[in-house]
Amino acid sequence: MIYRLTFLSILTVLLQRFSNAQSTYIPLNTGAYQLTDRYEVLSGRIDPAIHSSVKPYNREQTVKFIDSLPQSVKQTKADSFNLNYFRIDSWEWSNAEIANSKKPFLKAFYAKQADAYSVNVKDFDLHINPVMYFMGGNGAGNTQRNYTFMNTRGIEMRGRIAKRIGFYTFFADNQGAFPNYVNQKIDYYTPENSVNPIVPYEAFAKTFKTNGYDFITGRGYITFELVKKYIDLQFGYDKNFIGNGYRSLVLSDAGAPYTFLKLNTHIWKIHYQNIFTQMNMSTGGADVLYPKKYSAFHHLSVNIGKNLNIGLFESIIFGRADSTKNGTYDVSYLNPVIFYRSIEQANGSSDNSLLGLDFKYNFLKHFSFYGQFVIDELVFQEVKSHSGWWGNKQALQLGMKYFNALGIKNLDLQAETNIVRPYMYQHANYYTSYTNFNQPLAHPMGANFVELIGIARYQPLPRLMLQGKMFYTIFGDDSTKTTNTAVSNNGGNINKNYTPIAEANTYGNTIAQGIKTNILFLSLQASYQLRHNLFVDLTYIYRKQTSELVSKNLDTNYISCGVRLNIQPRNYEF
Repeated sequence: MIYRLTFLSILTVLLQRFSNAQSTYIPLNTGAYQLTDRYEVLSGRIDPAIHSSVKPYNREQTVKFIDSLPQSVKQTKADSFNLNYFRIDSWEWSNAEIANSKKPFLKAFYAKQADAYSVNVKDFDLHINPVMYFMGGNGAGNTQRNYTFMNTRGIEMRGRIAKRIGFYTFFADNQGAFPNYVNQKIDYYTPENSVNPIVPYEAFAKTFKTNGYDFITGRGYITFELVKKYIDLQFGYDKNFIGNGYRSLVLSDAGAPYTFLKLNTHIWKIHYQNIFTQMNMSTGGADVLYPKKYSAFHHLSVNIGKNLNIGLFESIIFGRADSTKNGTYDVSYLNPVIFYRSIEQANGSSDNSLLGLDFKYNFLKHFSFYGQFVIDELVFQEVKSHSGWWGNKQALQLGMKYFNALGIKNLDLQAETNIVRPYMYQHANYYTSYTNFNQPLAHPMGANFVELIGIARYQPLPRLMLQGKMFYTIFGDDSTKTTNTAVSNNGGNINKNYTPIAEANTYGNTIAQGIKTNILFLSLQASYQLRHNLFVDLTYIYRKQTSELVSKNLDTNYISCGVRLNIQPRNYEF
């Protein structure tokens, strides 16, 4: 008999064991992540506290890493500025005098450069900041003009209570209109029977005026330290990322947030992470309870020597349809150390399990070679026969980072390729597809594609960052997004049911099969930091989509200017 618990019951049992507090985390998609990778490579050693394949990063551990760097890393004024940025942004852990403001406002506000209002006394630490993002853009999609904007207002808060509980919350109200290629993706994600659109990277949304969308961005969590120095816990509603690349083929932040319980175990050179989640399917209209689905992830990261890191990954996606749409959680998947595939088979279920490997090798104090290999299904006999069997579903990522490239200080280059076979991440139904809120949990393109990425970052002045990006993608599209027949399922739309494939498309499957589509995406961005976490961004995007189905061709020339405070840039790079 399989015993089941609700997600909140599981949480209640675990929280009874907490002891001490844990630091909060640096929000994903900030420049801090590229900079942390940069200084780890330049230092010539992998830091034992930060396993870079597991994100987000802990603020306390990141500050300790920055403070431990050798003087040789601080090569330019831009480097000194960057390292001080970490100390200012997480001043509760650095206690750096540079975090103090020279002229606080009314003595109570902006006493610290990083915070509009802060409190740091015995048993209570609090940081409160406004969040703003105002952007306007103008461009063209084929012959149609496309005026865009983003209007975001919100608040961010983090802190600790009695050195036992850490907390973080982010809330923002958004109204925006997007370039036409993003509108295409919104239509792609949104079910035909839904009155509410699905905006990429977000959850619930509504239409706004004639061409815009209205949505709320909400994230939050609490943290505990279960066993001092060794095991910490995080429970909340947010995103996670596994991998060293610009993309992730196992778990990324490219979709909507979700409810999760996470355990991080640190010991010796090992970091072991467990994530247990409750996610949503989007299958209906407004004011209805969406059906629930669940997932569980294991990731083991091991540092070998000074320069090599190896990671092993597994996941299971599962759900049980019932009349209340609440679903149930199989307690057997809470086992933190066993292979999920063995549990799945023992339960007699057909849930969606994945296995993966990731690695990173830093060398010559300039380079980092990294990659991922993910297996959904693999039959060696079918691989040897080169038959194109539909069930051989794998994904591969290889990449290289080059810091202070070509002898130019503060010029960083990155090249990456991602290859995902057809039908990867698809499964028998919505409950077991590798998705949350109709959006991929891994790569935003889903499956059935080859992608090449090139990125250049240059910091000529301490406050100025210049970035150029190139994405070239070849993928196989479908004639329709909804029909679950073999004829209309070429393996790219991971929301589709793969059941008919075994009969009609058993053999002869190749990457990018179907309606062949090429996408060239180029972007240039200049970001200037006026003061701490206040940025002015100027962005240009050129995107050309060429399809065998002429009606799906789309050219985009787009330029925008924005001001943002305490929020990451919104980059729709697909």
